[in-house]
Amino acid sequence: MTWSSFSFSCTDVIWSFLALCFLIAFCAHKISAYLPRKWDTGRLYLLFQDLIRYGKTKQTLKRDNWLRAFDVPKRWFSHFYAISVGWNGLLLAIYLNFIYHHQSFPSWLTGLLDILTGVPSTDSQVPQLSTVLVQLLLCVHSLRRLLECLFVSVFSDGALHLVQYVFGVCYYIILGLTVLCSDHLGKGSGSLLSQLDWFHVAGSALFIWASLMQHQSMVLLAGLRTGKSGTVETLAHRLPEGGWFELVSCPHYLAELLIYVSLSLIFGGLSLTWWLVVLYVLFNQALAAQLCHEHYVGKYDSYPKHRKAFIPFVL
Repeated sequence: MTWSSFSFSCTDVIWSFLALCFLIAFCAHKISAYLPRKWDTGRLYLLFQDLIRYGKTKQTLKRDNWLRAFDVPKRWFSHFYAISVGWNGLLLAIYLNFIYHHQSFPSWLTGLLDILTGVPSTDSQVPQLSTVLVQLLLCVHSLRRLLECLFVSVFSDGALHLVQYVFGVCYYIILGLTVLCSDHLGKGSGSLLSQLDWFHVAGSALFIWASLMQHQSMVLLAGLRTGKSGTVETLAHRLPEGGWFELVSCPHYLAELLIYVSLSLIFGGLSLTWWLVVLYVLFNQALAAQLCHEHYVGKYDSYPKHRKAFIPFVL
């Protein structure tokens, strides 16, 4: 969807709703710090905190046993990326088959896209370079994160809520479809190579830089638990230092946001749908970073005062 059209599709409604939910959650959490202490033990408050926290930020939460019954291991994060690699790889293969073998999308996929976009599919649709690049980079991003989860990150016994797990699985499925929804309204014409423009190069460059930044952050976090030989020495949480950790508590979350901004740039910056995805990622990562920042500040008396949670010098 381009800025010239103000009619919302089903996809736009979904991402707008998710962005609004996480904005409300972020504001509610910030406000909860000023509520009377008796609220901390209320069931509604504990349920809310249990749903927005995971990993180390959940460990200090005093929860009833019935809430712990919905815990799943945080290391299951790898499932999200495995599903994303498979699903987005499938959609990329279908799209390349459409480009090079001129075969229509499967009926099940066409039906889903028609519902999500509100615009009937046509066989005369022109292949979009932006779509191919975004699909490819999403696969690269998911594969890198999967490999980091399996071979770099050192997971403790941290947990996430079952609802968070199911949401994460659904998220990557909807995300892949959203790419094709943006293609559905694309305006590029001619061969893929002839569509190459400056924003494809700039977006890809930003994607590479943000990915390297995120990988460096994940390596530094893993290094807090491993020795020089790479063997795990502790599962305790330590004070992160080096790289972008000198400016923010969660540079890996900042990098995640920049990765999605880069994909929006590859779409020429004209896809309202993808900017709504970016808005969702902004509020989602801001909430996670704020919780992590508060954990560090509360645990380490010497925590650097100048460090922000998420965006250098801002938030």
